[in-house]
Amino acid sequence: MVKTKSVRELLEKELENPAFKKAYDAFEDEFTLAEEVIELRLKANLTQAELARKAHTSQPAISRLESGSYTNVSLAFLRKIGAALNAVPAVHFKTS
Repeated sequence: MVKTKSVRELLEKELENPAFKKAYDAFEDEFTLAEEVIELRLKANLTQAELARKAHTSQPAISRLESGSYTNVSLAFLRKIGAALNAVPAVHFKTS
């Protein structure tokens, strides 16, 4: 029987590669946001299309957000998504 691995297990393995880790770290905030949206959407038992309808946006916009490839996400957009998921976005600055 073939043992399947979770996404988290695969990610941890890939993060052992210094080049991959450097590239991943550059997008850490986007991936964290994507992960949070996915978790909230699944907890609400919504598909991407259902979340899009509730947030008055498109399913492809939700897909981009969940993929971490939404590069110019606005606070207004995050508020719409949050309202649809009964959540509030928390934005803060970190020093480097």
